[in-house]
Amino acid sequence: MRAAVVTANEKVEYQEIPEPKVEKGYVKIKVRYSGICGSDIPRVLNHGVHFYPIVLGHEFSGDVVEVGEGVTKVKVGDRVSGAPLVPCMKCNDCQKGNYSLCKHYSFIGSREQGSNADYVVVPEQNAVPFDKSVPYDQAAMFEPSTVALHGLFQNDYQGGEYVAILGGGTVGMFTMQWAKIFGSRKVVVFDISEERLELAKRLGADEVVDTRKEDYMKTAMELTENKGYGFVFETAGQVPTMHMAFELAANKAHVCFIGTPHEELSFTPAQWENMNRKEFKLTGSWMSYSAPYPGREWELTAHYFATGQLKFDPGFIYKKIPMSQAQEAFQLFKTPGLVKGKILLSNEED
Repeated sequence: MRAAVVTANEKVEYQEIPEPKVEKGYVKIKVRYSGICGSDIPRVLNHGVHFYPIVLGHEFSGDVVEVGEGVTKVKVGDRVSGAPLVPCMKCNDCQKGNYSLCKHYSFIGSREQGSNADYVVVPEQNAVPFDKSVPYDQAAMFEPSTVALHGLFQNDYQGGEYVAILGGGTVGMFTMQWAKIFGSRKVVVFDISEERLELAKRLGADEVVDTRKEDYMKTAMELTENKGYGFVFETAGQVPTMHMAFELAANKAHVCFIGTPHEELSFTPAQWENMNRKEFKLTGSWMSYSAPYPGREWELTAHYFATGQLKFDPGFIYKKIPMSQAQEAFQLFKTPGLVKGKILLSNEED
């Protein structure tokens, strides 16, 4: 088969490699689309892989073309996405259903060969079927949707509260939609990009706040009758938004860091004291899994994609690029601010 193989730092070669074999309990998927995740960028551009050569890709959609002995969850012809985590199922965390915290895991497209290829083979439990009404490009975004929903579950999310979404990226847009599906009083998206704020409005945000404006905090608080936000979800992983979260939180709020920071983060005593004075709960959220594996995050994404309540918009996608041009696709990330939205590597004819 053909695959986009990372052979060295900054070098992705489209080459012929052996087609993966299907073993007992495994499923072979013909890949339609494979998304470039933010975590893939340093893997290619900054010596971030576990080994060379490797096929990356863990956000994908396609069709089941072969099943191994004993497989009952899916059949040939089913449309599927894939949960990329392969937990050991034996450690203490796995036994408790906390698969994201497994210390002995593998990961499709990082620790083993991924979906930037004609075919990918995954364990049966990792194949997530979706309805034929759901387009393949939308289904390649299962994982960011599940990451968003896991954040809500981590915070025992309840409807009726003001909700702040900090960061209008893909995960932020899904977090906003999940908050509405489960009954927010008002959900507000914060970002510095007019395009992303417009997208948030199209997808159903009640209000948006441009944080480039000097008086944005005054505007943000007025939207809550100056009470603050009962749930604050930081999805950007940026120092300013993490500081912002502490300021926007209401008394007794839930503050959740879904975004992953990539630079040193510090707080002044006054900033940190917000947590003491407001007695809010600060929670982390990592990946997107629960018991039974892969969890209700994946099951509910499939359901709400099919009903149309979890909306998809062309604005999610920056470009669709043929898999054969993966090298060129990754080079686009070297220009700061150029890529707005998801790049999908495509095996489609169009």
